[in-house]
Amino acid sequence: MLRLIRLIMDPYRPFQGTGSQGDIRMKFYNSIGPNPRVVKMFMQEKGIELPFVEVDIMQAENRKEPYLAKNPAGQLPALELDDGSYLAEITAICEYLDEKFPGGSLIGTTPEERAETRMWTRRVDLNVCEPLANGFRFSEGLPLFKDRMRCLPEAADGLKAIAQDKLAWLDKMLSGKDYLAGKRMTLADILLFGFLDFGAQVGQPLNPELKNIGAWFERMKARPSAAASA
Repeated sequence: MLRLIRLIMDPYRPFQGTGSQGDIRMKFYNSIGPNPRVVKMFMQEKGIELPFVEVDIMQAENRKEPYLAKNPAGQLPALELDDGSYLAEITAICEYLDEKFPGGSLIGTTPEERAETRMWTRRVDLNVCEPLANGFRFSEGLPLFKDRMRCLPEAADGLKAIAQDKLAWLDKMLSGKDYLAGKRMTLADILLFGFLDFGAQVGQPLNPELKNIGAWFERMKARPSAAASA
């Protein structure tokens, strides 16, 4: 079963940076899965290149030392900063990188834009990404996660249904828009794309009746950053 999960998840190739942006000592702790991919796609969009440290979650390296000293939550990804401290959580990492590196902002350049991006990011994270991910962990991914976290197999189908219900709502919200924030492609779009692309690989395909999301998904998939982060 673990072999099947490994094949389904299609381990992402590492995006190796060159450290060309000055004297950068940051390191990105990477693994397979949608969470690291979101940050990698974000970095690709920003033109950020950092050295990667691979963490083997299939062998539970993230659940023991020395990784736990870096991120006590035992999750990936993590970002080691220039001063030796660490950041975890994909939205926090992306917002930090957005401010730290020059170039077009994927969060926003005004208070209004930043608030709009954070609104959509939270909606996507809570309503789609979390139930989709736990639906996988509690069913197809159960052999991998059952000894690492509390799993509720009886909740899997309901969680998957919740994600689909919220996608139907998002489909209406995307009517007449290129991206969640209108003409701006933001962190919210990258987050949603990363998890929907993952969902399609683990038994939660996108409903073809959701035409607006389908068109949006193809726009995101066509971006060079989508292929480069996969």
